[in-house]
Order: sequence, then structure tokens, then C-alpha cells
Amino acid sequence: MSEEHRALARRAVEEIYNKGDLDAADEIYASDCILHDPSLPENLRGPEGIKHYAGMYRNAFPDLYVTIEEEICEGDRMAMRWTARGIHRGDLMGIPPTGKPILVSGVTLGRTADGKIVEE
Repeated sequence: MSEEHRALARRAVEEIYNKGDLDAADEIYASDCILHDPSLPENLRGPEGIKHYAGMYRNAFPDLYVTIEEEICEGDRMAMRWTARGIHRGDLMGIPPTGKPILVSGVTLGRTADGKIVEE
């Protein structure tokens, strides 16, 4: 399952975040998936929650590009270290666009079941 998880995680980054194909979330994420993010007031659920989350960042950074720096997959678990780049051109959680470039590094931990991502 490690390689399947790796492929799903890479597909999520490439299709949803880098290309902006939000509908790909329907194929990649389970209908009851959960997204934990400490910057949000509550967890997001399901592919619609993922679309909302990714859309929020794609709106703020239309040129968003996420680079996978490192990943470790074992069984149904995955850890991915990534770097995101873009220019702040849209509102983000009440922060008006600055026109400035951003460079953000982060880590995503995930879990799969039945061929889909169920938790991040």
C-alpha cells in the first residue's frame, strides 16, 4: 500500500494544488476524509472540504506551486515535506493581496484506506 499512498499524495499535490483541478479531489479523497489544519477553526471533511481548502489557496496564490521535497510511506501512512511558492494576488483568510512572493515549507501526514486518502 505504500506505493499506492505515495501515488495518491503526489497526485493530490500535482493535480489539485499545482494545476488547480479541484474536481480531482473526488477521485483522490474518501467521501468521509478529514483534513486537520491548525490554521482553520475546525477540521474540513470530504472532497468538498478539500476543494474549499485548495481553492482558498489557489485563489490567493493563482501561480501556487508545491514541490515535494521528501516523502516517507509505510503501509497506509505517509509523511511528506513540501515547499510552496506563489505570489499573493488574492484574499487569504481576510488578508488582502500584497503582491509579494511567498515561500512556505510544511509537512503533511496522511493515511489511506480503500485506495483513497482518508486523513491528512
